[in-house]
Amino acid sequence: MPEYPFSAETQVVVDASPEAVFTFLDDHRSLSAHMGQRSWMMMGSRMDIHFDEGGARSVGSTFGLTGSFLGIPLSMEEMVTERDPPRLKTWVTVIEPTLWVIGRYRMGFAIAPEPGSSELTVFIGYDLPQRFGTRWLGQLLGGFYAKWCTNRMANDAARHFRHAVDGANKRRSRQIS
Repeated sequence: MPEYPFSAETQVVVDASPEAVFTFLDDHRSLSAHMGQRSWMMMGSRMDIHFDEGGARSVGSTFGLTGSFLGIPLSMEEMVTERDPPRLKTWVTVIEPTLWVIGRYRMGFAIAPEPGSSELTVFIGYDLPQRFGTRWLGQLLGGFYAKWCTNRMANDAARHFRHAVDGANKRRSRQIS
């Protein structure tokens, strides 16, 4: 596994079992939801996700994202390299991504059991972009973008389960009344 010169990670406590957290994050539509939504970080752009027949749920399965940013095409093709439910999943880019601020990367999540919850760590190790004209953007904004991605993935998972618990509590309180 190659070493990457830059990295970011985010840790959160999620109000769910490791099995439930893994199942949610194993679906890359959930994991990459932040890329499919228009956001200020993407300057109003969004990306579409595609999968092979493995659905990114097995080692060797491939998937990717395509879209554009200010009219310039963006894409990344990835492959699952490790999958150890409910503990760990990693994936790597299989070709140089066409992104503005990061190049090739290895990304993933690790889940550790906690009493009544799970500790989720989302991480990325990355290179700067290799394309002419984008390397300086990577030096300037790569760390910010990488941290934004890990924050969004980890916090979206925590928020998903917080809403699930809040919704279940509301249903219970209606049944009791």
